[in-house]
Amino acid sequence: MKIIKVEDLHADGGWRVLSFLKVTTDDGLVGWSEFAETRATPGLTMVIRRLAESVIGTDPRELSQLGATLFAMTRGVGGGMVAQAIAAIENACLDIKAKALGVPVHDLFGGALRKRLPLYWSHCGTTRVRHAEILGPRVPPLRTLDDVAKLGREVAARGFGCLKTNVLLFDHNNPRNYRPGFGSGHGHPALNVDQRMIGAIHDLLFSFRHGAGPNMGLMLDLNFNFRPEGFGQIARAMEDLKLVWLELDLHEPRALAAIRQSTSTPIASLETIYGRRALRPYLDAQAVEVAIIDVQWNGMMEAMRMASLIDCHEINVAAHNYHGQLSTLMGAHFCAAVPNFRIMEICVDDVPWIDELFSHKPVIELGVYVMPERPGWGVDVIEEAVRAHPPKAEAAPWVLA
Repeated sequence: MKIIKVEDLHADGGWRVLSFLKVTTDDGLVGWSEFAETRATPGLTMVIRRLAESVIGTDPRELSQLGATLFAMTRGVGGGMVAQAIAAIENACLDIKAKALGVPVHDLFGGALRKRLPLYWSHCGTTRVRHAEILGPRVPPLRTLDDVAKLGREVAARGFGCLKTNVLLFDHNNPRNYRPGFGSGHGHPALNVDQRMIGAIHDLLFSFRHGAGPNMGLMLDLNFNFRPEGFGQIARAMEDLKLVWLELDLHEPRALAAIRQSTSTPIASLETIYGRRALRPYLDAQAVEVAIIDVQWNGMMEAMRMASLIDCHEINVAAHNYHGQLSTLMGAHFCAAVPNFRIMEICVDDVPWIDELFSHKPVIELGVYVMPERPGWGVDVIEEAVRAHPPKAEAAPWVLA
């Protein structure tokens, strides 16, 4: 079996572009993966295209050799977009290998330890604040804290046991997502915090608690939006809410560990850390209660190695996913196969046409993701549907053969 063609396909995802890699073999098998070229990864599609030149004519089932070669080629600039590009190629080849064997991808890693995966509703409220006009008339926008409480009731009614939100502010009748860590709006680049901000965050979470009830697990994702001083202040101010975790991104292991030691609020992090080598200092520093790993960014093979290393430190992992349904399913295979699984992320609010892009809809029963039994990832991309929803700013068509 040889790879004869590599293609990237792109669809309108509303507020983002949904991107897929298609790898075709000489015997007709097709493997799929998902990747995401965003403002943070400009040019990722081209990086994938250039790296894919080296896999034409190779056997996609020889994944150890393929991965080792791609890593060696890019050793001097590892991580970031290079890691995501390698992951896209490897993940599509995993789909091929599993399909060739007639088994789900998780069987290539010893099989599923569980086939029903508890979920948390991610970006809960955030999408309705930022992109309400795209979600369709059945999804109400969030304009007030009363709307937040109503959303909490909806989350509970749909059977989810946990929800995660971001910093949402409702002052001056101007609901907005506070995100200076990404260079957006007030607060950049100093990333300071004050008592008014801390109070607004507490009010937000209290409104979710009021609507969802006392048994709903609450999570807050602060991303890169503050410095260690601010992260610590917020963590301590939220202690009365008994969060499942406070999530934050910080590329300094000792500072992250100091935040963890300063509060009873559990700390989750590491989604933006690529590979075992970069991960190890955070584990040595005992920086987190929960380690978050992205299968789309690291690739399933490296993600499994990272989870094994994390398990040696008696820490559980959660799959990071704010992408599309194929990425969600890739993360589900990871969650099914690792022993140290905590909970799985899913973005519930999405564009109305999302299900049209895939051969099968995800099965979610009362906040639990049900693993498919189909070979490979368990879903294929419907190319006709992708073409029917072209992105607003589409990359030039490209096929490598």
